[in-house]
Amino acid sequence: MRKFKLFIVILLLVSCSNTDKEWIYLFDGETTNGWRAYNGKEIPKKWAAVDGELTFNTDLKLEKDWIGGGDIIYYKEEFEFFELYLEWKLPKGGNSGIFYNVQEGHEAPYAISPEYQILDDIGWEEINNAKLEEWQKAGANYAMHEADLNKKKLNPAGEWNSSKIIYTNNKVEHWLNGELMLEFVPYSEDWFLKRNSGKWDKFPDYGKYKKGYIALQDHDSPIWFRNIKIRKL
Repeated sequence: MRKFKLFIVILLLVSCSNTDKEWIYLFDGETTNGWRAYNGKEIPKKWAAVDGELTFNTDLKLEKDWIGGGDIIYYKEEFEFFELYLEWKLPKGGNSGIFYNVQEGHEAPYAISPEYQILDDIGWEEINNAKLEEWQKAGANYAMHEADLNKKKLNPAGEWNSSKIIYTNNKVEHWLNGELMLEFVPYSEDWFLKRNSGKWDKFPDYGKYKKGYIALQDHDSPIWFRNIKIRKL
């Protein structure tokens, strides 16, 4: 009986070890190795690894004067089906996003790729004195699928949030702070109805690619990321 219990413990330990090995860490916490500008060869100057965080910052204090440096991609590998996890925080009114299925040679990732929206919802509306559409808010699949407001727990500006994207051939999930915000079937009839509803008329290549790079958006406002990891499904 003792031998059987010992065998089970060892099996669980090996299983956990194998699970840990499945994760690919896209950020080592110390350098920007693996990252470069979209359509570029080097990391934009304003992006840096600081105190264990991959961050874009600006010396300008006023939101209206924020100036960006360019979107970045993890260029070492393209991913098809995956689970992506990362943590992020924004200043008041901050805006960013996570792109996937990114291919280069276009105007910008937003022109072709799905975007997990990162936003300080309340702060953005206050600063801009404007009302956001639900498909523009944090956790949404930008301009396509809205996050479930009944489950949404968005931490305020200056505090860390966690996001997870699960992408497979049959289902896509967006998670925010441990809650499932939305799910949809990619390239389904419903997906094409949303794709052809008008928002993407000027971007004929939106949703064209079914695999690609992971990208982080520089939308001028400061942004901090950490614990960026992915595993293939």
